Amino acid sequence: MTDPIADYLTRMRNAIKANHRVVEIPASNVKKEITKILYDKGYILNYKFEDTDNNQGLIKVALKYNPVTKLPAIKNLSRFSKPGLRKYKGADAIPRVLNGMGIAIVSTSSGIMTDKEARRHNVGGEVLCFVY
Repeated sequence: MTDPIADYLTRMRNAIKANHRVVEIPASNVKKEITKILYDKGYILNYKFEDTDNNQGLIKVALKYNPVTKLPAIKNLSRFSKPGLRKYKGADAIPRVLNGMGIAIVSTSSGIMTDKEARRHNVGGEVLCFVY
């Protein structure tokens, strides 16, 4: 696998399209941080990190749906920076997603954070993905 973050996003998209409640994803530190951000911003219901026999670990993500309309909380997950073309932005050039209604996840020197936090801390970095 050449792009584990794209694999993470694709597994989430596929689970949402199939109306699954839980999705299992192989763990890494970057994926764990992205999962924490999605939970803090209310895009997923819950998550759990589990250890496996191969020491890689597993992330179990409980997806969030509207109880009345059964529509998912995540409308779109898209990769911005790819391994073949890394896209770095300064603090003043980080793109806004849906005019501030969505989030961009940015990998900075201070850790992985949302676009709003990166602007507040005045740090730039690699824009990983957009979520709305």
